[in-house]
Amino acid sequence: MPDEPDPVLTTDDPPPTWRERLELLADPPSWTPGRLAAAAVGLLLAVGLVVLLLRPPGGSAAEVTLPRAGTAADPATTTTTAPVQVVAHAAGAVRAPGVYRLESGSRAADLVAAAGGATPDADLQRLNLAAPVADGERVYVPRVGEVAPPAVAGPSGGASEGSGDGPVNLNTATAEQLEELPGVGPAIAAAILDERERRGRFATVDDLLDVRGIGEARLEQVRDLVTV
Repeated sequence: MPDEPDPVLTTDDPPPTWRERLELLADPPSWTPGRLAAAAVGLLLAVGLVVLLLRPPGGSAAEVTLPRAGTAADPATTTTTAPVQVVAHAAGAVRAPGVYRLESGSRAADLVAAAGGATPDADLQRLNLAAPVADGERVYVPRVGEVAPPAVAGPSGGASEGSGDGPVNLNTATAEQLEELPGVGPAIAAAILDERERRGRFATVDDLLDVRGIGEARLEQVRDLVTV
């Protein structure tokens, strides 16, 4: 029997489904030019369907935005605050007595260092080096064997801190100066110095109530004779 010619697809025949076209690929011995063409069309349709199913919504790839590095046109905003300064006077046994500007919060030790350091005859044990330095304060470094710092002339010409004519500064006074106050002996003077060293600085005269041995009555005795 002669070989039957391959069926010819006409416009009246329905096109094979994609499954039928894939089945044609599984039967290589029976491939003919017509079937090869049909299989190719089916393969293309299958690939197009897969691509369509895997395509992300929106039809475009997701955008990735990377952080932009700063440039000279976008300088980072920085805020700087200049430190507040205090002006204090270093006097007595220092190498360069004078008025110095210090950062706020500086201690007596910082002022002594700014004045070149203490001289060899300085008696630093009588000075509270840890005491904060206030604006406008005078810190006197006593010398060994010095009983009391010399008087300092104030704006009116009279003696101020360190003289017997003015109030005793509780933050700079020596034990000898404190003992000159009424009702204050060596024991109470030592207690005042210990309390001053513990707190760093007396803020008010009433802080003397925290000193061992000083009560309301004794405070009233010295209230007008001391200052801070």
